[in-house]
Amino acid sequence: MNYEDITTLAIALGLGLLVGMQREKTNNTLAGVRTFSLLAILGVISGFLTRDFDNPFILPALGLAIAALLVAGNVLAKRNAPDSDLGQTTEVAALLMFSIGAYLVLGDQVLGVIVGGLMAVLLYAKERMHNAIDKLQNKDLSAIMTFAGISLVILPILPDETYGPFDVLNPQNIWLMVTLIVGISVVGYFIYKFLGKKVGLLSNAILGGMISSTATTVSYARKTKDADTIDKLSAFVIVGASAIALVRIVIEMGVVIPEKLPQMILPIGVEFVIMVALCIFLFYNIQKGKKEDRMPEPKNPAQLKTAVVFGFLYGIILLAVAFVNEEFENEALYVVAIISGLTDVDAITLSLSQIMKQGNLEIDTGWRLILLASLSNLFFKGILAATLGTQRLAKWVGITFGISIVAGLLIIWLWP
Repeated sequence: MNYEDITTLAIALGLGLLVGMQREKTNNTLAGVRTFSLLAILGVISGFLTRDFDNPFILPALGLAIAALLVAGNVLAKRNAPDSDLGQTTEVAALLMFSIGAYLVLGDQVLGVIVGGLMAVLLYAKERMHNAIDKLQNKDLSAIMTFAGISLVILPILPDETYGPFDVLNPQNIWLMVTLIVGISVVGYFIYKFLGKKVGLLSNAILGGMISSTATTVSYARKTKDADTIDKLSAFVIVGASAIALVRIVIEMGVVIPEKLPQMILPIGVEFVIMVALCIFLFYNIQKGKKEDRMPEPKNPAQLKTAVVFGFLYGIILLAVAFVNEEFENEALYVVAIISGLTDVDAITLSLSQIMKQGNLEIDTGWRLILLASLSNLFFKGILAATLGTQRLAKWVGITFGISIVAGLLIIWLWP
């Protein structure tokens, strides 16, 4: 007796019962728990027959027979109820269940189980998925389609070769970094879209850091001009978003150079803890009874123009870092980090991580440059808050950012 075949049969039966229960729960008259269980078993048996008799025609013949039965069932259902609206979900699920049963025998069982489980989840989540899609606006669809174009259309066709001076410009690598940054922003955007409005003040800071801490600073600074009671609230969100931006930096470093992340995460983690402590201080100093204001809904984070600009900036910084690294001492890189970090920390972080990955920059120097760039960005956001917001906001942001910058500089200077 082949116990592996019995195990395969049991797995198929379990998947058939799982999907069949979901279909029967929806009062589907075409196929329920028994039909799906039988389809899964039939798929396994067809796989056994194909394997044991080495006949490639058995499986497609049985598949066509099942398809014919499904068509006949639909024809009869339509004849009995002409006004009924017959969908194709159950039919497709039935064919897929038969195919999974066969694949459990002839292919990778783990993959077959994953596909079966995913099918059950997708069928169960139908209403939730439809509700989520109904809530999408045109700009949401634009974000999804633009990100799909960036990651699935443009990225694969770019050449994976280095060009230009210093041999550091790789079009596919540059666009991969663009995809990473846009992907992080899109995820943050949709989390805010479906959860951010309900979670409260803390989510505004976290999601603001995921989407764009600079944009969050500008939005909340402007809001203080319209309401004189939200200065501390706005300061909390701005500082919190800037703290989360450090997490975003760590994620970027981990994607590009994961093997060196343990050496870089601790000093940046210390700066993060300091900023979190400042956020806690602000949170407990927020006046009681004041209404929490929501983060303004962000714009489409996956705009092609923005992606192209970021890719161009990333390439320029790659060239600048390579040039300075070859022509000058490492001290000159600190100037590049300060200037680059003023408006965009992501580009300098990814550029320096790429240089470290190639072995052209020491890890101890690299994380210091990245942290310095983030401190430069804090300084720039502090100026934005002071310029666009009220004096009280400028005071709170100035104090917290000032402490953060001093602490960061001490870490860069004193860290062994």
